[in-house]
Amino acid sequence: MAKFLFGLITGVFVCILGVLVVVFVLMRMFRESPPAVAQNSALLLQLSGDVPERPPVEVPLGAFADRSTPTVVNVWTLLREAAVDARVKAVVLEPESLNVGWGKLEEFRADLEQFKKSGKPLFAYLKNPSARDYYVATPADRIYLGPTDWLNVKGMRVELTYFKKTLDKIGVDVQVEHAGKYKDFGDMFTRTSMSPATSEVMNSVLDGLYGNLVARIAQGRKKNPEDVRALLDKGPFLANEALAGGLVDELRYEDQLFGELQRKLNSGEIHKLTTAKYMKITPGSLGLEGHHKIAMLVGDGAITRGDPGNEGSSDSGITAEGFNKLLGRIGSDSTVDGVVVRIDSPGGESVASDAIWREMNILSKKKPMVISMSDAAASGGYYMAMTGDPIVAYPGTLTGSIGVVFGKPNLHGLYDKLGVSKDMLTRGRFAAIDSDYTELGPAELAKLQDGIDANYRDFVNRVAQSRRRTFDQIEPLAQGRVWLGAQARDRGLVDELGGLDRAIELVKQKARIPASENVTIAMYPPRRSILDLIFGRSWEGTVENRLRPYLKYWPPELWTTGGMLRVMPYSVRAE
Repeated sequence: MAKFLFGLITGVFVCILGVLVVVFVLMRMFRESPPAVAQNSALLLQLSGDVPERPPVEVPLGAFADRSTPTVVNVWTLLREAAVDARVKAVVLEPESLNVGWGKLEEFRADLEQFKKSGKPLFAYLKNPSARDYYVATPADRIYLGPTDWLNVKGMRVELTYFKKTLDKIGVDVQVEHAGKYKDFGDMFTRTSMSPATSEVMNSVLDGLYGNLVARIAQGRKKNPEDVRALLDKGPFLANEALAGGLVDELRYEDQLFGELQRKLNSGEIHKLTTAKYMKITPGSLGLEGHHKIAMLVGDGAITRGDPGNEGSSDSGITAEGFNKLLGRIGSDSTVDGVVVRIDSPGGESVASDAIWREMNILSKKKPMVISMSDAAASGGYYMAMTGDPIVAYPGTLTGSIGVVFGKPNLHGLYDKLGVSKDMLTRGRFAAIDSDYTELGPAELAKLQDGIDANYRDFVNRVAQSRRRTFDQIEPLAQGRVWLGAQARDRGLVDELGGLDRAIELVKQKARIPASENVTIAMYPPRRSILDLIFGRSWEGTVENRLRPYLKYWPPELWTTGGMLRVMPYSVRAE
């Protein structure tokens, strides 16, 4: 028995020692010194796929260490650093298959334009570029395309998908009630094509986005907007057609670009500096940080109530439980001088967005605050921003959508096809109002509509109070209608057009920080490490993160938790 206990204790001790050794090694890896940047370097800014707002999990192991995903704030920081870093002589932009909205694209363009003020060259190399890739590249001094490549720029389209016929085939009927004639979230389940209201909004959105695309190309390529419109009617373009049309400057291979850059700089061999490597350089080492700290709080994804144990670092969208904990942490941090709340959300649960709105207003009374809208800040994402603080949006931000919707599927027909039946007993007049086996009757529909209308009036009143307008002034702008940022600015739903630079300028003004003084940006939630996953923090988010592009707008929990929704009616992807 003694030998058994001794062996057991020894085994436990060895296991603990082994874990401590692994943790120590990982911590040493995380604390590695910043990499050396060679003189005469060119920053290779590679942007591809989804560029997130929220810092993803950091895995500093082997090849993964060189694949760190930059966030929107990282891109902003990198270009500020490159502008003042004497070791960095130029930036070479390589956008490829970008899968972001037109708000983020405008942020990247603005960051590149700001970098150009340093006088350093900005070259762009395109690889089978889409309209998004090309849009980001338009500020470049010179745009390069492969000799056999093609420029897939051909205007824009919007496609909405409808499932009514499919649901009819499987015996599913969806009943949807809403407040606001444009709050057509349920149309995808109940119609086979756009309603007149949807067509009106989509044409307005498409006109705005296409006009902005034309204007940016005209600005970058020094062309007349009408000439650009005529040119886009001829797209997509083979490489030689893009060159002849003045959309690119050279047809070259990538190594030839660096050869031409080297000759332009006339300073010897050019060293390629990767994005992942340069991200490890701290802004403080270049004098870009100050003693004033600005919190950058990111709210990204659909709004749900969340788990009480969530600490705000999950990848499962904006959870009221976790996000409110971050708001409270910032509010109680005496070192934080101001807050920029960065929102990229189509909305979500009504109660959850209201809970966040409450905590946002509490923080607003404690700290100078500015709202920065990303690709979307609509419905519940717009509601949570109603603190009365300045709101900054991009021209292409999707916002507004001030409305409420409730939807319920009736699966009785599907159950019949599957041979499933339900027998129901109830107590209470409306006990079956949320059953998936019965349809909503007139009394139930009236009951729901009363609640939806009350929720809608509350939404409009919140907006009116925040925007310092009356209910009657806001209500015509509501009705569930989605507005672009530029349209919302003209109607007083947001204050200014701009991005991170402007948001930080405004929060510095509110915090009485001199405009010329650098500030330290503290990200909330911070970038998580592999250690956070090992010890159980936000493990669930790593799998869901793979599905975020598909679940961002309408994750399943919005339909499974019940309640009314403040959510944008559709996911807009203008191609």
